[in-house]
Amino acid sequence: MVYNIVMNDKIREKLKTLTTRPGVYVMRDKNGNIIYIGKAKNLKNRVSQYFRNSPKPSKVQAMVNNVDDFDYFIAVSELDALGLESNLIHKHQPFYNILLKDGKAFPYIKIDMKEEFPRLEIVRKVKKNDGAKYFGPYIAGIDPREILKTINFAFKIRTCKQKVDSNHRAKRECLNFSLGLCNAPCTGRVSKEEYGKEIQKVIRFLSGNDDEIEKILQEKMETASELQNFERAIELRDALKMVSRLKQRVVANLPKDVNKDVFAYHTDGLSGVITAMIVRGGKILGIVNFVQSDAELEESDTLFNFLTQYYQNTLVPNEIIVSHQIDEQLLKEYLNKNVKIISNPHGINLTLLKMAKENAEEHLSKHLEKEKLQYNQSIGAMKQLQEKLHIKNLPRRMECYDISHISGTNKVASMVVFVDGAPAKKQYRKFKIKTVQGNNDFESLKETLSRRLKRFVEQNGESFKEKPDLLVIDGGKGQLSSCYEILQSFHLENEIEMISLAKRIEEVFTVESHTPVLLKYGSAELRLLQRIRDEAHRFAITFHRQVRTKAQTETELEHIKGLGKVKIDALLSAFGTTDAVRKASIEELCLVKGINESLAHTIKQELNTQTEDVEE
Repeated sequence: MVYNIVMNDKIREKLKTLTTRPGVYVMRDKNGNIIYIGKAKNLKNRVSQYFRNSPKPSKVQAMVNNVDDFDYFIAVSELDALGLESNLIHKHQPFYNILLKDGKAFPYIKIDMKEEFPRLEIVRKVKKNDGAKYFGPYIAGIDPREILKTINFAFKIRTCKQKVDSNHRAKRECLNFSLGLCNAPCTGRVSKEEYGKEIQKVIRFLSGNDDEIEKILQEKMETASELQNFERAIELRDALKMVSRLKQRVVANLPKDVNKDVFAYHTDGLSGVITAMIVRGGKILGIVNFVQSDAELEESDTLFNFLTQYYQNTLVPNEIIVSHQIDEQLLKEYLNKNVKIISNPHGINLTLLKMAKENAEEHLSKHLEKEKLQYNQSIGAMKQLQEKLHIKNLPRRMECYDISHISGTNKVASMVVFVDGAPAKKQYRKFKIKTVQGNNDFESLKETLSRRLKRFVEQNGESFKEKPDLLVIDGGKGQLSSCYEILQSFHLENEIEMISLAKRIEEVFTVESHTPVLLKYGSAELRLLQRIRDEAHRFAITFHRQVRTKAQTETELEHIKGLGKVKIDALLSAFGTTDAVRKASIEELCLVKGINESLAHTIKQELNTQTEDVEE
């Protein structure tokens, strides 16, 4: 198969001047926006790869298709290039740099050992060398909140956020002390040394020692049962189950004080998956899979680049096991830690790596199946539409419109946008019908389309600047003909195509044909049209309900003497609905800015009178 990469003269000339030194390259689209940032040991070789006619993953191909220009920065060393790449990605958050663009990190349990009476908290940002102890990360299957709950049942550790030390004393104990969940260091009931012993028990548990906490919970459960405190006994039983689930994750023949990460990379040459297995305290805390699309690189380089991104928000363990040979020294320098990197494991490490590899292979297989299904439902469906309906251009941007009202009142319209077969919800728009009187969907649709096309011609508004490839009208031949006149009035009939979809038997009408086209029932192309039509209908109805509710609410309050727009807005901001205002007491109404006691009595009287009128 031949892959044709279109290069403009600007790119072609820059490729000739590229250096073989390490550095960072920045890809830009036609508008000058940064869409991808990468690091290279050899800038010339790396950047040139993108523009060769060779098979590429779909995301890489999509990125290359959008590249209009690129810049590059020469670095002193590959290590400097790594640092520069990371800083630039965090600053610009390019669209195709998926991993670092996602700021969400895995949760940790943190114990701040600098405090006199430390407490436990769940954090996602790890601060290195801050004197705190971090346990985790906790990924799939383990909820750190459940672990904290279990710890609170077993050990009397404070959960409050207030500052507690010898200079800050509370006047009295809180409810947790009465429930036996805290030994109240805030009032001096426990010394720093005694509290520290409890914290050490917690640390031993979080480090992998389950026996101690299991024994404590078992004894407390039996005591609660003997005292017939069955509710507490059930809670302690559930906490024991949590400990049991943790024990099931113990890796045989692995010491409890071992912390390591295992990374396995599997690729089919175009797409790949990196599986990360987290081992802490001799337990597998979680397994997470990352799909990699930058498969043009050597497998070892792909894995290396992934690790530099992964450890941006994650603590580095004592050992890292990898499935490929990587530049160990460079990674250690970048991580600034003398971590043990194992690329040729034996024994239990080999077993862990095999588990991670099998997981990566299975996940890639499922991912490819899912990607194929998504392709058939989006790009594939668009291509079928183009072929079956004889559309000139691939309908990458489709727009659909719908009208919603009740007997011609509160008329609104929706504009729904699908890009590459998927909803682009940020580009949805709502219209209030301004010029049409009564119940007339034809004219309402024409007004909506006229306003949308006028904004396109004038390039007014971000959502209206893009030209749609295909307009989908909800209705039959009559609605299509009516709307096509609007398209012609703007002289856009040769640039934008239009079809309509009738609900009765899902007939598709085109401008060119007098007879409807019946797409195969259940086909991807018909489902695509149904999805955008139904989405436009849903969006229009939702907006109509909002407009109708607001109109009803404002009408009721507007009839009350002494209430203007500012006071009405203040009331609705405070109570949300007219019904809530009606149910509010005089005292509550007086708390709203601008509402005095006399006006509050008037509001209550008027709203109650309106209710009686409606009931009659």
